[in-house]
Amino acid sequence: MKIIVCIKQVPDTAEVRINPETNTLIRDGVPSIINPFDLHAIEAGLHLKSELGGTVTVLTMGPPQAEDALREAISMGADEAVLLTDRAFAGSDTLATAYTMSSAVRTIGFDIILCGKQAIDGDTAQVGPEMAEFLNIPHVAYVGKFEEINAGMLRVQRLMDEGYDVVETSVPVLLTVVKELNQPRLPSLKGKMKAKKSVIKKLTHPDIGTEEKNLGLAGSPTQVKNIFAPEAKKDRKVLTGTPGEQAAQLIEELKSLKCI
Repeated sequence: MKIIVCIKQVPDTAEVRINPETNTLIRDGVPSIINPFDLHAIEAGLHLKSELGGTVTVLTMGPPQAEDALREAISMGADEAVLLTDRAFAGSDTLATAYTMSSAVRTIGFDIILCGKQAIDGDTAQVGPEMAEFLNIPHVAYVGKFEEINAGMLRVQRLMDEGYDVVETSVPVLLTVVKELNQPRLPSLKGKMKAKKSVIKKLTHPDIGTEEKNLGLAGSPTQVKNIFAPEAKKDRKVLTGTPGEQAAQLIEELKSLKCI
């Protein structure tokens, strides 16, 4: 069984700041981490490998420094890692990213593809489903539990707003996972030693047979026009007194604002 886990290296949101003059993210000095949801995808891949056998390959697209995220994934137990890196990929939106990633997955070969439900820097949750469409395979989003696993079929619980759906799917398939699925393991000492020695395979635009018109900015029908921090509201009022007194004050405030 060939299991592909797609991950993304993202800025640590606890350290993210926005330049008030340019309204752009300040990335200098901000540490990068594996997208937290993707850690659950890695753990899911390792679990499926233990049940079905095979290999776990971790794939990411990014600049050379994204190797750090791939080595961390190897230290967790992944067998190998592939980095998609090419200037032609720069500026990709979700569609161009999905096109590039799906081309790479097709080149590598796969049975099961795993992604985190979304990346914390974009929060679109679009890349995984779009990859499945490019590959013309079924996909199940928001997987929170595996009910049954075998080589030809998976039965999973898909988290919904009010409970969950039970979905049975054939293989090959793409799954996006949520944090409720598992608890990601910590890297082991043996894993860290392996990660340090591992050779990260690098693939460029010609290696995966992509059309340049569909890559990067040229292949991106959407662009981020602006990023800004919400303006802080200063007209705050603190209610004091007993709970009953605070409730009465709140009612009067709502009345004065014509909310009730």
